[in-house]
Amino acid sequence: MLKISGHTRPFAVLGHPIGHTLSPVMHNAAIETLGWDAIYLAFDVKPERLMTVLPAMRSMRFGGVNLTIPHKEVAFRGLEKLDVSAKLLGAVNTVQFADEGMIGHNTDGFGFLRAIEEAFDKTTTGAAVFVLGSGGAGRAVALTAASDGAKVITLSDVDAERSERVAAEIRGQFPDVETRITRDVEDQTVFARESDFVVQATPIGMKDGDESILKPEAFRNGQCAFDLIYHLPRTVFMNAATQGGASAVNGLGMLLHQGARSFHIWTGVTPPIPEMRRALELAVYGK
Repeated sequence: MLKISGHTRPFAVLGHPIGHTLSPVMHNAAIETLGWDAIYLAFDVKPERLMTVLPAMRSMRFGGVNLTIPHKEVAFRGLEKLDVSAKLLGAVNTVQFADEGMIGHNTDGFGFLRAIEEAFDKTTTGAAVFVLGSGGAGRAVALTAASDGAKVITLSDVDAERSERVAAEIRGQFPDVETRITRDVEDQTVFARESDFVVQATPIGMKDGDESILKPEAFRNGQCAFDLIYHLPRTVFMNAATQGGASAVNGLGMLLHQGARSFHIWTGVTPPIPEMRRALELAVYGK
């Protein structure tokens, strides 16, 4: 086990269910590369038990914990100490067991910004960003882009009220950011084509036979297209984007960098990102 401050500590991710998680894959690759005698585990914890399990894990000297669905909002409501990242997104995906208590962080926004910088050598500062899907992932992307100084954020979702709630959050926290909402297919195409970044944050594309919501005519040369889906090397959204002239990547980079940020929060050590990436690619793509 990794020794921190004279103690041996494991790490873990909590969720319900938890079988889908790839966090152990990348974190254990980092631990092995660093030569630490440590382990990263996954536990299925029901949401009503979370706020009793976390203090117990702190008492057991765990080095840190990640949270996935449905625990992110539970921890946000239950933890007394919240980092600015968690306050921004209204959710916690990383729990730090500090001397002063349990601190909730959210590394999803960091992961998104680092992934697009890595893929496109660009940031959302001063950019127009189109976000397809206003659920948890889309909301996190939209709020993160707003906090990064995006000029315009366009939200599109089958549930217009959900988009309106996210737009209201952006207007409340970042009044200088222009927000737009659309559900109309023609408007989607126009607004997406006008944008510098187009982000796909819906489950569409995860099943065989799915067709991209946005067609090639919604894209143009010089655009950056980002699909949060990461279990496929190429998604239908990415195919449509590249056919329209845009550069496109999937969400594996965001998964990687949010995990690396969590690792640094817990240990103070920058993890070996190339080895973490290779472990994820092997697990997800088989190569």
